[in-house]
Amino acid sequence: MKTIHLFTWLLFFCLYTHAQELTIIKENKGTAVKNQGQSGTCWNYSTTSLIESESIRKDLLRNPDLSEMFTVRNVYIEKAKNYLLRQGKAQFSEGGLGHDLIHAIELYGAMPQIAFKSVNGEIPNHEGLDKQLKSYLDNVLTQRPIAANWLDGYTKILDEKIGVAPAEFVYEGKKYTPLSFAKDVLHFNANDYISLTSFTHHPFYQQFVLEAPDNFANGLFYNVPLSDLLQITEKAIDNGYTIMWDADVSNQGFQQKKGYALFFEHPEDAKQEKLNPDAPEAPYTQDARQALYENLTTQDDHLMHIVGLEKSKENKLFFKVKNSWGEVGPFKGYIAVSQAYFAINTVSIVLPKAALSEELKNKLQVE
Repeated sequence: MKTIHLFTWLLFFCLYTHAQELTIIKENKGTAVKNQGQSGTCWNYSTTSLIESESIRKDLLRNPDLSEMFTVRNVYIEKAKNYLLRQGKAQFSEGGLGHDLIHAIELYGAMPQIAFKSVNGEIPNHEGLDKQLKSYLDNVLTQRPIAANWLDGYTKILDEKIGVAPAEFVYEGKKYTPLSFAKDVLHFNANDYISLTSFTHHPFYQQFVLEAPDNFANGLFYNVPLSDLLQITEKAIDNGYTIMWDADVSNQGFQQKKGYALFFEHPEDAKQEKLNPDAPEAPYTQDARQALYENLTTQDDHLMHIVGLEKSKENKLFFKVKNSWGEVGPFKGYIAVSQAYFAINTVSIVLPKAALSEELKNKLQVE
């Protein structure tokens, strides 16, 4: 018994000590960390988390918990329509980007988790689902004209693997449809959100279709200089907003289990059992991130949710990021992302337009 107590105390001490390495500058309200399970739908979890935080910030809901699987199901239908109209010459996978959820809520609405969880419960298992759906669509394309009722068989697969979402549901004693819930409860307006990126192969302060495999919807992104992107992110968080973050995480710098994402200058620092947040980081530039994007090193691997700002003992800035892999790592599902890591590895962000300065809105010509 004494051994168990000692082990528990040591574990608590280690976690407490680790947590004290960073000081919170700003932490905005959000919802509990979730686990996306066996599904490649981080785009959905991260952006749903953003919408939930916005409903808290606007004082619409105290503890929102929206159904990720309702949106996944709807986006799979949008992907199917796109795939067929492009005659199979389009990306079809589990992946997506933040604007896909924004667009899906605009088209289909939203609902709380208690109304629709999916057939697997809280943690989804979509192993093989995208391949099964693609195979079905490829079979549809073998005939011309394609069958008028092709969607029936497609939705049957979704019903079996994800579940049948209700057309109506009761929330806090009142009946809603998904569209009325989005309008009346969430006060959702797709035009309230904006997608930003930063690359030099397109003009700054204009829109372009981001060249990323998961941008199946050909979504437009406003292009801003890297210095603007960093400033926008920091100021938005400091002013109480949160941000959906799309980044490359397939490098040694991103270490969820150790709690940090750093742009290490020395590779040996990344191999330490306990990472030092003040370890030296390599310099970052607009040209460096562009080169990594164009040589296909930087990819839109994973999407998460930035909720706060922290600093290290040496006053290095970190973004507090909520992941969707369950309570992994010393920060129980959160990861501290250095400014340098963010600068080099960010693909795009989605945030409320209200978080932008009037000067930037004028440059982008957005209202």
